[in-house]
Amino acid sequence: MLETPASSGADSPARTQREPKYWGLKQHLLDMLRSLPPGSPIPTERSLAAEFDVSRTTVRQALAELTVEGRLLRVQGKGTFAAKPKVAQPLQLSSYTEDMLAQGRQPASRLLEVSEVPADDELAGLLDVSAGDNALLLRRLRLADGEPMAIENTYLSLTRFPGLTTRLESGASLYQVLRDHFGVELGHADQTIETALASPEEADLLGSDTGLPMLLLTRHSFDTGGRPVEWVRSVYRGDRYKFVARLNPPS
Repeated sequence: MLETPASSGADSPARTQREPKYWGLKQHLLDMLRSLPPGSPIPTERSLAAEFDVSRTTVRQALAELTVEGRLLRVQGKGTFAAKPKVAQPLQLSSYTEDMLAQGRQPASRLLEVSEVPADDELAGLLDVSAGDNALLLRRLRLADGEPMAIENTYLSLTRFPGLTTRLESGASLYQVLRDHFGVELGHADQTIETALASPEEADLLGSDTGLPMLLLTRHSFDTGGRPVEWVRSVYRGDRYKFVARLNPPS
């Protein structure tokens, strides 16, 4: 049975404060996870409820929080397991392939869509083209060691990069094609990171639950001459991915 003792001492509030039961169960599960290798099965909701004398609703809340935090992995029809550590990605201007290889993971991409779309006013401004000009939409599912990590939508100007669609059909790296065939070197990018909830389609592609918190990234990349190259919208699994950065004092 879970014990959630009240705080004591001179600073204690007049009214006794007790931790929610799910919080105590969550701490017990965290202690258990520290000694379990990734992929180890977690006891069922029923057995956890019986062992800790709590309701199934309490168990579900504790498991849900640990799943969102990336400590547990739920597999539909199979159960709940201790999760692998999150992929820790440095914030830098590099390709997904380069990032994964640098961490000793095997990158892969599944092409979801390659299409030509007319640029609306907003996209035209981002790519420095005229509204209505054709832009290339490259939609890919990004994987690491076979595990779905992100859905990436990339937009590029076909006015500036004619024939790009054909060159990418062989599965070549986008940045490599831009370097080798168009002489483009990336110089800098503006990137934002926000939170968003997974749509049913995104959840299905990423193998997660609908409504699970995601990391929403947008990147506006420029070449060394300051011209726009791409605009990217990516949705990363918040339970499997985190970004890290080194911070320096302002100069």
